[in-house]
Formats: sequence, C-alpha cells, structure tokens
Amino acid sequence: MLKIHQLFFRSYALVFFAILLGTGVSSYFWIKNIYIEQIEKNLSQNIDSLSVSLNNLDNITNIVKELKKSTGLRITIIDEKGVVIEDSDKNKLTMENHKNRVEIIHAKFDNIGKSIRFSNTLQKDLLYIAKKVHINNQTIYIRMSDYIDLLQDIFLKLSLQITAIFALFFLIAFLISYKISKKIEKETDDISIFLKNLTKKNYKNTLPSNYTKEFFDITNLLNDVSSTLLKREKQKEKNTAKLKLANRQKDEIISAISHEFKNPIAIISGYSETILNDEKLPTSMKKKFLQKIYTSSNKMSQIIDRLRLTVKLEEGKLKNTYLKCSLYKVSKEIVSDLESKYKERQITIQGSDVTLEIDETLFSIALGNLIENALKYSEDEVIVDIKPNSISITDKGIGIGQKELDKISGKFYRVSKNDWNNSLGLG
Repeated sequence: MLKIHQLFFRSYALVFFAILLGTGVSSYFWIKNIYIEQIEKNLSQNIDSLSVSLNNLDNITNIVKELKKSTGLRITIIDEKGVVIEDSDKNKLTMENHKNRVEIIHAKFDNIGKSIRFSNTLQKDLLYIAKKVHINNQTIYIRMSDYIDLLQDIFLKLSLQITAIFALFFLIAFLISYKISKKIEKETDDISIFLKNLTKKNYKNTLPSNYTKEFFDITNLLNDVSSTLLKREKQKEKNTAKLKLANRQKDEIISAISHEFKNPIAIISGYSETILNDEKLPTSMKKKFLQKIYTSSNKMSQIIDRLRLTVKLEEGKLKNTYLKCSLYKVSKEIVSDLESKYKERQITIQGSDVTLEIDETLFSIALGNLIENALKYSEDEVIVDIKPNSISITDKGIGIGQKELDKISGKFYRVSKNDWNNSLGLG
C-alpha cells in the first residue's frame, strides 16, 4: 500500500505527463495551422506579385530563376493542359503532366488551389499554392511551394520550452506537495499511535494538532473519546473496588452471622442435652437452664429480625411507626440488655429525660449499635449523655479516622484496621 507522499508523486506525475501530452498535441496543430496559414499567405502574395509583373512568357525562364533566387520558393508555370512551361528546381522536360494535381484542379474551378504533399523531386513535404492567371488571352497556372519541414524544428524548440516550464512547475508543485504530504503523514501517524494507545487502555495521553481545521477537529474528537474512556475506566476501577469490598464484607457478614448464631445455638443445644440426660436435675436448676435456652432463642430471633429489617429498609417496604417515647427509658432498656452481655463493663446514663416522637424499634437498634460499638472498641466507662437537642455516646476507645467517618453509616461497614470481632458493623 502506498504512502501519502508516494500517492501524491504518482498522481502529480500522471497529471504532468497528461497535461504535457495534451498541450504538446494541441500546440503542434495550433502552430501548424498558423504556420501553414502564414506560408499560404506569403505564397499567395508572391503569386499575385508575379502575375501582375508578368506581361508575356517570352522571358519566363529568367524571371522564374531570379524569383527563385530572391524568395527561395519553388516556382512552376503550367499551361491550361497541365504541361509544365517552366520550373525553378527541375528540368521541365522531365516533369510529368500536372493537370491532375490537386492544387491545379482546385485552381481550374476556384481560381486558387492548395495542397500539402511529399515532393519526390525534393524529397520533402511542401505546401503548394496554385492560381489561374490569364496572360495575352492564354490561361496558365502559376504554382509556388514552400517547405513546411521547418514546422518540426519550431515545434521541437517550443516543445522543449513548454516541457522546461512544466517541469519547473511540476518540481515546485511536487516539493510543496511532498512537504504537505509529509506533514499529513506525520499527523496520521500521530493519530495511529494515539489509537493504538487507546487499544492498550492508555487514556492519559493527549493529541494536539493545529495543522488544519480538519485535523484539529479530528484530534479534538479523539481527545474527547480518550477523556470519556478515562472517566469510564476510573469509574470501572471504582466499581471493581466496590465489588471487591462488597464481596469481602459479604464474607465477613456471613462469618459474623455464623458466629452470632453459634453461641446461642451452643447454649440451647448444651442445656437441652443436660435437661434430657439428667432426670434427677433439681427443678431450680432446670428452670435456670430453660431460662438460658429461652434467652438464647430470643437472641437468635433478634438477629433474624435485624436482617429482615435490613432487607425491608433496602427495598423500601418498611413502614415507620412514630410514637412519643422517653429517651431515658429506651436508653435504660438498651443498657440493661447490654450489661447482661458485658458484665464487667460500666455504662452510665446521664442528663435529663427527653420525650420525642420516634420509631422506637429503629431508634433502639441505632442507639444499641452505637453503645455496643463503644463497648467493643474501648475498655473504660461508656457514657450515654441525653440532652434536649442531642444524645451522645462517649468512650475512650481507639477512635475512627477522618477518612472513615463518611463510611461508617454504610450497611455492615467496619473500619478495616480494627481487629475482627465478628461484628455486623456500626451501620
């Protein structure tokens, strides 16, 4: 496949030779017509001059020779029957009858005739002009001829001049075209490299071009495409990271749920087995074990309810029920449940009671998560402070980094640097 500058060169060469050939052919015929017309006019004028000065044919031989010497033209005098009376270049006695010559036939009927043909006598192409003249009641034909071989010399010189002009023009045009084509080739190569980089997902490069408006528009479009692909790639990377995080969190959630179910199931299984196997177990002890079984089953039910609640929240199917509730009472119930789980930890409720219209179930879950999170990630006292406009949970734990604060409300989100404790996350 040809490159651009090679295509330009081939096209210009074809155009150059086509124009040169066309110009040469048309110039040849144009010059030939002008040249022949000029010779014809010159011959006609010389015949007219001779016919005016010729009163008789007595001294025709000397007159023809003198005119030949002064004009260089071939002169032939022919009678009405076609017999050659005198000729400037050949012995008249050896010349054949001329009555059937084209120029003589035309002159016989039109008073003037002409023809171009090869002369066997002179071995050259000649233009013949013949006119019918009347001298002393005698009809004769004065014929003069001139060489037209000079036309080839003139045409050759003119052709060389035209060729030189066209060659110069072609050279200049080719150099300009070559320079333009090389620039275009560079632009197209840059575009090709840019597109190859796009296929390799290298979207950060830009493609500048101010050569022509067309290339400027093309490169701008390609840069827009690259920018769009870069944004999509970044979004894809973000989505991939989110999927990986979601998968990791899913595994952690499954592990957390398994752990949350494992303890109550073990308690239920252990105490049930003891009651079944020991028929002599005291009633008080049996009642205590049944209470443990009941508490563990309630815990499992609560875990299931929390998961169902999460699903309903995501699907928008949960209808909130707002009732006036005491924050102190709700907090006290939550703290009481947590103190039974974290027996060695101290939870203090301080501040004045505040009554709000809330969904008690959802509020209890959120507040319980916050308090339990404080218990898990600290070792000192946890303080629940109720104020008229807010409720806060204070602990002296490891804290949450600034980058993690916007994420902790996400479902099951856990700070990655924290030790794993099978938690379902603060969110």
